[in-house]
Amino acid sequence: MSRFLDNAVQILDAAESAVQSGHTPTDMTILITAEGAIRMVADSDWPLDSLQSYHGAKMAYRVSQNASHVRVEGRADSRTCLFETVKPERAARLLLNSSPGWLLNSSPSYSTGPRLLAAHS
Repeated sequence: MSRFLDNAVQILDAAESAVQSGHTPTDMTILITAEGAIRMVADSDWPLDSLQSYHGAKMAYRVSQNASHVRVEGRADSRTCLFETVKPERAARLLLNSSPGWLLNSSPSYSTGPRLLAAHS
């Protein structure tokens, strides 16, 4: 896995752990320069690509949370990714729904952990 995607998964794991331990994290943007310096910006309403460009970051990640999921959006050069976790009770409702509103994906699925929604190169 690339450093870009590995960072996104590690950030998602940390955010999910914080939520599971009872913390309510603020929306956070994490910017990483080519030299590895990290800058964190809380509650920014700037688009992720604008923050990345303004601060000269090589990689940028936005972490957000609502009642049903934790989400990490990432950008690096021309690559983007989006990871999201779903609370178990929501996943159960989706699975038990008699007329599901989703399509099956041919990619492998995992019973636990993050679900890759999109990754583009």
